[in-house]
Amino acid sequence: MTSRLLRTALRRSLRQIRYVTPVAPRRATGLVADVYRQVERDFGMLAPPVALHAAAPAALAGSWMMLRETLVASGLVDRRTKERVATAVSLSNECPYCVTVHGATVRGIGGAPSADLPIAAWARAPGAAETRPFPAEHTAELVGVAVCFHYLNRMVNVFLADSPLPDEIPAAARGTAEAFFSRFMGAVAAEPGEPGTSLELLPREPLPSDLRWAAGNPSIAAAFASAAAAIDSATRDSVTEGVAALVRARLSTWDGQSTGPSRAWAEEAITALPASERAAGRLALVTAMASYQVDETVVAEFQRVHREDRALVEVTSWASMAAARRIGVLKTGQDAR
Repeated sequence: MTSRLLRTALRRSLRQIRYVTPVAPRRATGLVADVYRQVERDFGMLAPPVALHAAAPAALAGSWMMLRETLVASGLVDRRTKERVATAVSLSNECPYCVTVHGATVRGIGGAPSADLPIAAWARAPGAAETRPFPAEHTAELVGVAVCFHYLNRMVNVFLADSPLPDEIPAAARGTAEAFFSRFMGAVAAEPGEPGTSLELLPREPLPSDLRWAAGNPSIAAAFASAAAAIDSATRDSVTEGVAALVRARLSTWDGQSTGPSRAWAEEAITALPASERAAGRLALVTAMASYQVDETVVAEFQRVHREDRALVEVTSWASMAAARRIGVLKTGQDAR
């Protein structure tokens, strides 16, 4: 009974997405349909953290390319280690949805998240460690997973609830549901993924200097370069120059640490913007630096001015990517210039 309920919930998983209406698979066309087919092929379901981007097709494709070429594609690093990095990063970003999904995947593969492992400690830390717990040739894959999940955690915190498991499962049955979910995710993760199969989704672009940690893996470098260009293009439609400048200025001196439980810092920062841009500035800043603080009030203030789903996805996607790129610079200790 519990497994049947969970299977039904997984099939209806797009209903978990809030604030925007995702494109239904049967109505998907063009780039959205292409991404949906790849996600279902590699995950066995249309994963909500990717599908929530569907109102902005380029951001949808970029988010999937980053996820697929780092986490799903086979490489030098085993999937269990990459899932442990994903889990640890999600813990650091207070993203319970992703902690549940990727912790379950680790257990399904045949292990434990092992928060005390050196790789997990490295993943949780916002900055560079004196000694990385992996060889240099693993940098593109493991930094790639970390940067990808700093991006995805922010989007998930905005658009999804705390758990992928349905609320209607009674407390007494949740242990059984979690075990079934782990087996499902472990079986999906056990399938090897050929590198590079997502790269056809977006045009090739040069690798920005702040993403040069990816250069050691051609597929990862191509995925991040294309995704960064696609997501940056949102600045032309949804992110004003003033909002972009404000977020970049704050991130340029940010050390990756939590801003604390209050949003007072954001309220003070957005006073520098015209009144018409403050809702977007608030949403972008909080998404970038404290996405767990984005609530219905923050989103509603934005949607009073910007009613289209695409604008909401593009602003949060751009802010999430800007923060994730900053974390990549911090974790590798590189000069972003």
